Amino acid sequence: MKGVDVMQNNDESILKNYQKEYENVTMSEDAYRVMKARMEQGRKDKYLMKKKKLYISWIAATAAALTLIILPNTSNTIALAMGNIPVVGEFFKVVTFREYQYNDDRHVADVKVPEITVGNDVNNTIADTAKDTTDEINDEIKKLTDKWIDKFKANMEEEGYHNILIKSEVINTSENYFTLKLICFQAAGSGYEEHHYYTIDLNSGERVYLSDLFKEGSDYRKVISENIKAQMKEQMAADSNIIYWVDNKEYPEWNFKEIDEDATFYINADNEIVISFNEGEVAPSYMGVVEFVISNEVVSDMFK
Repeated sequence: MKGVDVMQNNDESILKNYQKEYENVTMSEDAYRVMKARMEQGRKDKYLMKKKKLYISWIAATAAALTLIILPNTSNTIALAMGNIPVVGEFFKVVTFREYQYNDDRHVADVKVPEITVGNDVNNTIADTAKDTTDEINDEIKKLTDKWIDKFKANMEEEGYHNILIKSEVINTSENYFTLKLICFQAAGSGYEEHHYYTIDLNSGERVYLSDLFKEGSDYRKVISENIKAQMKEQMAADSNIIYWVDNKEYPEWNFKEIDEDATFYINADNEIVISFNEGEVAPSYMGVVEFVISNEVVSDMFK
């Protein structure tokens, strides 16, 4: 397609233009720093353009799907419904508590708000605890998704386009843990994405925070943080397109220092802790959501 070819040519020419300008002009020290920053921004812009293509593809696919569910006798494409999508796992089930969809010429919303329910196979001794846990999580999810929907509605009054996608998935149901992942994405010129994880201990029915996995008094935050910094440096050394805020002497206040006591995490299929950072938390926004797998060898002596 001609339009795609033009975008690709623009992608490839960004750095060349900055490089040519840099080589042909005699600059002061201040001008050199500005030009260097512009070249760096050009490289980032190239990645953002690639990312934007993915957003446009998602928007087109979502819009096409939403045309199939236009409600009769309405001027807008809006659907708001209570529903249920059955069963994930035996102890806990995930249903669609609320569905909000909207589509016009400039705005697209595809929102499916999940709700965790307690299954029939939960042990009676932990059923009450499990119910309290799911109520707490469901309330958090409702407040979060309501905030996203309200912001989407407010942005519809502005020029340009604004699109949101909210969905969920169960990423791991092991012998000990159930984890629900909530994905929230918006596009408005550029894109932004964040992930939220909700983990329940199947043996107790209680919600699991990172601190719950380690012995009291253990310095797990420092150990995990140093491992993450090492991974950041290793990735940057291997690929110049990867940037994290670590050992940045020009802007030391941006540097990642240490994870929070209850950092965002999940446990993968190999029973390893995965620390997740939302877009812009520990790296430039173009890096998106970033994750670091913490080998059990790193923290094994601190586990409960």
